[in-house]
Amino acid sequence: MQIPQNVASELRRLAEHGTLNAYLYDTAPMRARIAHLAGIMPEGVEVFYAMKANPHAAFLSAAMQAGARGIEIASLGEAEKAVAAGFSAQQLIYTGPGKSVEELSWCVQKGIRSIHIESLTEAHRLHAICKAAGRTQDVLLRINADFDIHEAQTTFSGGSKKFGVDEEKLGDILPQILALDSLHFRGLHVYAASGVLNVADLLKNCELVFGMARSIETAYPGVLCDIIDFGGGFGVDYLEEGHDFNPQGYAHGLARLIAEYGFAGRTFFLELGRYLAADSGWFCTEILDIKDSRGKKQVICAGGINHFRRPAALAINHPLAVLRMERAPLFEGQEAVHRESVYFGGPLCTGADKLANDVYVEAADVGDIAVFGLAGAYGLSMSNIEFLSHERPQEIVLD
Repeated sequence: MQIPQNVASELRRLAEHGTLNAYLYDTAPMRARIAHLAGIMPEGVEVFYAMKANPHAAFLSAAMQAGARGIEIASLGEAEKAVAAGFSAQQLIYTGPGKSVEELSWCVQKGIRSIHIESLTEAHRLHAICKAAGRTQDVLLRINADFDIHEAQTTFSGGSKKFGVDEEKLGDILPQILALDSLHFRGLHVYAASGVLNVADLLKNCELVFGMARSIETAYPGVLCDIIDFGGGFGVDYLEEGHDFNPQGYAHGLARLIAEYGFAGRTFFLELGRYLAADSGWFCTEILDIKDSRGKKQVICAGGINHFRRPAALAINHPLAVLRMERAPLFEGQEAVHRESVYFGGPLCTGADKLANDVYVEAADVGDIAVFGLAGAYGLSMSNIEFLSHERPQEIVLD
């Protein structure tokens, strides 16, 4: 990984003012990706920013500036942040299990675009709220499809899942939901997997969902799945192996499927978070110590999984580069890294505090800055911020 010049310049400036531990954000890549997707996707495809990836105001602003159709939320807190950033309630879609009465009531009162039902209980809860308020709410039904994508980083369908209604139970549950007259059934939400790099796998998911929609419309005359939410799933090449996701190939394949199934004129949601946000952020933390432990170097940084949890949580190394600060050693013989594979961790009192495992580094000294790339998504907000009560890292927006 090459450290961008604007990131390196800002890090050198920050390093003059004490121990460095920060996230640096440049949302230009995110804005470019949203604009690119808008230009290549078939008619009817709407891109929503899944703000769970990064709820920082700069990322919400970037989504708005670039023309994202709206925000995918999964809590009342996210809804309030999205509205504060300038999105209207009608630009919000609410997904995720375990929606509380308070959250659903807010959504109904504000009139958000759609609520994605995860269970029969949730449907009845929402119906009661709508009845009391004298309102009707557009809903999608989330399905736990009876298939999965084996090579995905994370799967959300197949087997026992907390997400959605099992596909084989649709014949029992869907009629009950259709009978709730305060809920306006608009279609399906089927999100099979996250972190998929193989376009063919995601297109197979689309094909299976289209088949599911057609079966429902055949079984229930008059019912139309006029909105289909595929979730997200566009992968990011964290290992830098040259296997970037091909959005153009996905767009062509989806257009072909829409034509084959005669689904032109319908609406298709994409909720993208990681794919939009990842390469707009870097986690940057000062190296405080380097020591040899039984033949392997341990590089200890100012921040650990309390500030950047994702590498340990998913057991994956992020792209890494070391910004050399050329600081004088504290004593003769001080340990350093020179063309070897080492471990990176933070200052926490747990062996789980791992930022990178067995990663090759050309050179590193105490006082240098470890820069972890693709950290714009699932960075600080995913981390154990309160663990050991270390000072919260700065979040600095470069653009």
